[in-house]
Amino acid sequence: MITTRPRAALVGGGALLAMAAVAVLTLGTGDFPIAPGDVVKALAGQGDAAQTFIVNELRLPRVITAILVGLALAAAGAVFQSVTRNPLGSPDILGITSGAGAAALTVVILGGSSTQLSLAAVAGGVGTALVIQLIGGRRGLRGHRFILIGIGMTAVLNGIVGYLLTKGVRMESARAMLWLTGSFDGRGWEEALPLLVVLLIAVPVLVLLCGPGLRMLEMGDDIAAALGVPVNRLRNGSLLLAAVVVAFAAAAAGPVNFVALIAPNIAKRLTRAPGPNLLPSMAVGALLTVGADWLATHSGYPIPVGVVTGLLGGAYLVWLLTTERRAGRI
Repeated sequence: MITTRPRAALVGGGALLAMAAVAVLTLGTGDFPIAPGDVVKALAGQGDAAQTFIVNELRLPRVITAILVGLALAAAGAVFQSVTRNPLGSPDILGITSGAGAAALTVVILGGSSTQLSLAAVAGGVGTALVIQLIGGRRGLRGHRFILIGIGMTAVLNGIVGYLLTKGVRMESARAMLWLTGSFDGRGWEEALPLLVVLLIAVPVLVLLCGPGLRMLEMGDDIAAALGVPVNRLRNGSLLLAAVVVAFAAAAAGPVNFVALIAPNIAKRLTRAPGPNLLPSMAVGALLTVGADWLATHSGYPIPVGVVTGLLGGAYLVWLLTTERRAGRI
């Protein structure tokens, strides 16, 4: 049974409203500035032809991709943090994003198509998740064990990425470096639609089928099992599904780091509610990616969105580690 908490609904609704406002500002930003009111008219099909074309055909696919990537990364991060019962649990730290990036980078270096890149990213992300589960064994991924596993997996995969970059020609390596940073530049409906389909399938499963069990799983395996939760099946299935979501997000925009780490933490602190807080986390994640994209385009010199999320996420990670250490949890 899914219960709605007023505070969680308020946090999620507020984040969505803020995200919509930033999205409208982003749609009006560019070489041809458009006022927010005219952007809304263009979205409703009531603007003039030039503004409607610029907003709906040129800028909207990028913004929609940013929103979908934020939703996907935040949902996956919430699942990972809930399963590992650790606020540092994230696809970035565990190496899932690096696995998807390394596989997709292979396709970029070889000059493959967008479809091949997406399939490679999915295979890399899911494959990395399976390896981590095998290493974790029956004891699962908790505490310092999952951090050490994640550091090891990320180091290995980063080494593979570095090797692949040395094997690419100059133009391919430059394109690969831009992709590895994470960027929404030039993203169209062909990148957004596959991720949208995955989210439409994965989110209801995570919220309706996995959400109640994950909430009980946070109380401990023994208690959850006594309440009838299939602990191993729930843990493995939710992690695998979250890995698929992360892989498709990486295929759409590259590895946009730290969103999966930050969004669930912010949502949990704001809602003060137990469980994965999937829907509020997703709303915060969408706000973060759209806001970071707006900052990237207003930095004086356009930079990839991954640079902005990396700076914000790195600072947040240092603060989180300091807070957790003072609380005696690490």
